Amino acid sequence: MADADPQEITVPASSRYGGQVLELFIPQAKIQGKVAEMAAVLSEQYRERCPILIGVLNGSFMFMADLVRQLDIDFEIDFIKIASYGSETSSTGTVRLLKDISADITGRDVVIVEDIVDTGLTVKFLRNRMEEAAPASVIFVTLLLKYEVANLDFTIDYVGFNIPNRFVVGYGLDVDQKLRGLRSLYAFREN
Repeated sequence: MADADPQEITVPASSRYGGQVLELFIPQAKIQGKVAEMAAVLSEQYRERCPILIGVLNGSFMFMADLVRQLDIDFEIDFIKIASYGSETSSTGTVRLLKDISADITGRDVVIVEDIVDTGLTVKFLRNRMEEAAPASVIFVTLLLKYEVANLDFTIDYVGFNIPNRFVVGYGLDVDQKLRGLRSLYAFREN
């Protein structure tokens, strides 16, 4: 079957991790099933309302696109871009705002759409940034939550998959800006 997920992928030579092997972690079908479930719950929660969904670039773009295509409510979209990884495979411990939202979120229902919550540093930054604008509500939706390392003083409202502390790529997540276009999620092979 041509559309089957490869069990292994090799990181391109143009990356400093070139030649390392990635193994299938979460297949495309399982991701799409979870996205549909999350969209159904959000559609019910925001029925008769028009939330603004804010995607966190770059990693969330595929998840965000699939999620909004499954919603059956009115909504608006905006994006914010922050950096905490650089070209590393772990957070640098510093969050930099690279692109702010353009919408006025005062009095609005805000849904932050993240690809992955790792240490929690970026979602804490985002929560503070959004609350400064006095929205009616702010919730967080993430495809992945690294439950072993997330250090949060609040709950992530909707989590697609709780995962161990492994570096994952594909479905919008990258290694050295590569492999974002994979339809499934892959992780570096454990030794």
